[in-house]
Amino acid sequence: MNDTVIKAEKLSKKYIITHHQREPLTNLREVMNKNILNFGKKILAPFSGSETQRRHYPTEDFYALRDINLEIRRGDRAGIIGRNGAGKSTLLKILNRITEPTTGQIEIEGRLASLLEIGTGFHYDLTGRENIFLYGAIMGMTKAEIKNKFDEIVDFSEIENFLDTPVKRYSSGMYVRLAFAVAAHLEPDSLILDEVLAVGDSKFQKKCLKKMEEVGSQGRTILFVSHSMNLISDFCNTCFLLDKGRLVSNGVPADVIRQYESMTLS
Repeated sequence: MNDTVIKAEKLSKKYIITHHQREPLTNLREVMNKNILNFGKKILAPFSGSETQRRHYPTEDFYALRDINLEIRRGDRAGIIGRNGAGKSTLLKILNRITEPTTGQIEIEGRLASLLEIGTGFHYDLTGRENIFLYGAIMGMTKAEIKNKFDEIVDFSEIENFLDTPVKRYSSGMYVRLAFAVAAHLEPDSLILDEVLAVGDSKFQKKCLKKMEEVGSQGRTILFVSHSMNLISDFCNTCFLLDKGRLVSNGVPADVIRQYESMTLS
């Protein structure tokens, strides 16, 4: 039996950056002349071609991820760490099918629930109640399955009085409470969390950690991104370190964290 539930092979994500070269303007006359010139070019653009069409700006390939190979097994509590810009969020977005990789492939077994940055996953114009059913449907759950978990979700989120209010009126803390409650209670095979504990009070954070431990004890897989090395060390049983888009280390959290901390000091 293959226990691998998340697998990435030679995964890369490339973006093309365009460099617009601008000469510094040193005085008011130069600024005014530049604005008049640009205005004239806009008027003439339909006849002579736009400035963008006629000028070729230099471009550069930027790899947010390059040749990532990783496997996460059923029941793993895997941490992903790295400095800002290391590629953590890009990797999660590819795993969640939010963006497509440039090269490589991913394989995911079973239902996947995720809670990324604020604003991902829910529809802002719908109420909290409607979003619970929407997210469950996206996960492939039936209406009966969602109803069976509905009261637990609402109780955990502690926002019963605002359940029929559009989530665009929620505070960031209220939003995360409901989003985490939905993602954790709809019994996904794998749960992906990106800095979810960075929002909310300490009481709620402890509540989330307890729920994550419960989910993990049931044999479900958790992929956890955090800048808190204490959380990664206490919660995860395996860890992956990204740097400049590459996977540079993976293994026991204590060892990987030690390598990460040595990198931040250099």
